[in-house]
Amino acid sequence: MHQNLAIEMKNISKTFGEIKANDNVSLEVRHGEIHALLGENGAGKTTLMNMLSGIYTPDEGTIAINGEEVRFSSPKDPIQLGIGMIHQHFKLIDVMTAKENIVIGQKGSFFTKGKALSKEIKELSDKYGLDIDPDKKVYEMSVGEKQTLEIIKVLYRGAKILIMDEPTAVLTPQEIKKLFNIIRNMKEQGCAVVIITHKLNEVMEISDRVTVLRKGKSIETHNTKDVKVSELIELVVGKKVDLSISKDKIEEKKELLVMDDVTVLDPEGKNALEDVSFGLSTHEILGVAGVANSGQKELCESIAGLIKVNKGRIFFDDQNIVGKTPREIIKLGIRMGFIPEDRLGMGLVASMDIVHNIILKDYQNQPGIVLRRGPCIEKAKRIVKELDIQTPGITTPVKKLSGGNIQKVLLGREIDSAPRVLITAYPVRGLDIGASYKIYDLLNEQKKKGVAVIFVGEDLDVLMDLCDRIMVLCHGKVTGIVDPGKVSKDDIGLLMTGHTMEEIKSGKKEGELND
Repeated sequence: MHQNLAIEMKNISKTFGEIKANDNVSLEVRHGEIHALLGENGAGKTTLMNMLSGIYTPDEGTIAINGEEVRFSSPKDPIQLGIGMIHQHFKLIDVMTAKENIVIGQKGSFFTKGKALSKEIKELSDKYGLDIDPDKKVYEMSVGEKQTLEIIKVLYRGAKILIMDEPTAVLTPQEIKKLFNIIRNMKEQGCAVVIITHKLNEVMEISDRVTVLRKGKSIETHNTKDVKVSELIELVVGKKVDLSISKDKIEEKKELLVMDDVTVLDPEGKNALEDVSFGLSTHEILGVAGVANSGQKELCESIAGLIKVNKGRIFFDDQNIVGKTPREIIKLGIRMGFIPEDRLGMGLVASMDIVHNIILKDYQNQPGIVLRRGPCIEKAKRIVKELDIQTPGITTPVKKLSGGNIQKVLLGREIDSAPRVLITAYPVRGLDIGASYKIYDLLNEQKKKGVAVIFVGEDLDVLMDLCDRIMVLCHGKVTGIVDPGKVSKDDIGLLMTGHTMEEIKSGKKEGELND
């Protein structure tokens, strides 16, 4: 055994029903190492790490921590050994504050004096360059704040072995830089860090070694500096993959959705959206870019009828839908698919299976008072087959599926409802390469059929390759609507920080905005 090993997992196997999530997997992670774990959704990465964090018990194989073989009977056991896991889906209690979530489950800590605990958390946050309000309730937090809280929670418990499942999926570029600094600091202190990520550029930037899993088996482990991105992609997918996104120019368009001077207030009475105006046509994908909390969520929810519009009008096929509930909008004959940012919080009911999540969408459209399950069962089978959803069956609760398969269920359900406008907020967030490009293809198929698509994204490269136009939001205002073929990624970055196109063009002439 290598004396510097923090983690040694040998011949690990784990089966759920007929699905073999891990099949004779072995993994070694050293102290002072950042180790990336790569693989398609359903390849067994999260299951493997869940066994390391005490959530599951291996059916076969052994786990050794710091050279000592261990058997975990509960998640408390790994925590006591300094192992902390940050999950892709947050493990937080919404009605509690940040500091209550941080200390819950720790003996005696829950009754620590409030001010002393807040001070301790702030000192820890300052040390690692994180920012959190200890007294803020979780349900009041943005997705990014929840992710930050999960990181602080693990650090507070003294983790020396840190497991991160898609840690950057919900973070801004600035927050990612801070996170990477935290990870590098932990590495310098001798900590072992395992990162599950689908972002290959991050693997190349942050990791020392990388292990690839495919269909539940460990394929290869490489020193990151000795492997190329194209080689990693081929190992992950099992074949060479063309990472190009098609973008067909379709001239036959009709304006379908118009937002006219729309203002939406947040709970504190401040402008979440301010005088937003734009048009959306058939056969078009309109990208929406902006740093976190720039109004993307409110934009989507105002169109879908989920939040109040305080000023302005939204026309769908020349009908003003402001003030109408989602059900009233459907009764008008307006078919609108909505894929929210929080797929398990708003999009699907985690404890329900695929069939019942489809019934949620279909029940009000069925005639009579008796719900017919047959069509929903057939629809569920068709969606699973067409989108290649990896699941033991259509009656499996969606919370037991991997992130990519959860997103496929949601996207498949919305597309199957034949929407005329499809609103997608971060539809590939946390997904692997294969699943992401499958979703890009699905969106392009909808565009060809005449659907008007809104694509809220965070990867500027994808936005520029996929979208016909890009609208940029900053602090709830539209700073520009641009043709990605006529601007640079740097231009869009400047729009995201509040510059206008006029300022950018003027600055370029004067040599002020070259950076």
